[in-house]
Amino acid sequence: MATNRTFTMIKPDGVAAHNIGAISKMIEEAGFRIVASKLTQLTPERAGQFYAVHKERPFYGDLCKYMSSGCIVAMILEKDNAVADFRKLIGATDPSKAEAGTIRQLFAKSIEANAVHGSDSDENAQIEGSFFFAKTEEFAY
Repeated sequence: MATNRTFTMIKPDGVAAHNIGAISKMIEEAGFRIVASKLTQLTPERAGQFYAVHKERPFYGDLCKYMSSGCIVAMILEKDNAVADFRKLIGATDPSKAEAGTIRQLFAKSIEANAVHGSDSDENAQIEGSFFFAKTEEFAY
């Protein structure tokens, strides 16, 4: 059964390009409620922890360097069928293959600098949300 929460973050390229407001507006207009939001910057070590699942992949080092290169906005979103609906809203990882009107098609610069991260499963949404939002915080998982 699908849960009604998912996790996203606006990546350093999206923040640096001043797209926080435009991306947040798209999220809300798609029916999501932003229940938690945090502007922060990952250290290379924290980025490595977050992306540990990719540790053995050749792009891991560059990914950690990129994700710690500037501020990000972490968010927990709420909506029925949140994970699947959000994945549709953000579009394909490669912005050149993303459908028209998706966040990545509109705001991404490349496969790496693709504006946003979106959880790919209910389980990962909970893990990733908990990574940024402590259990003692009001809207945490």
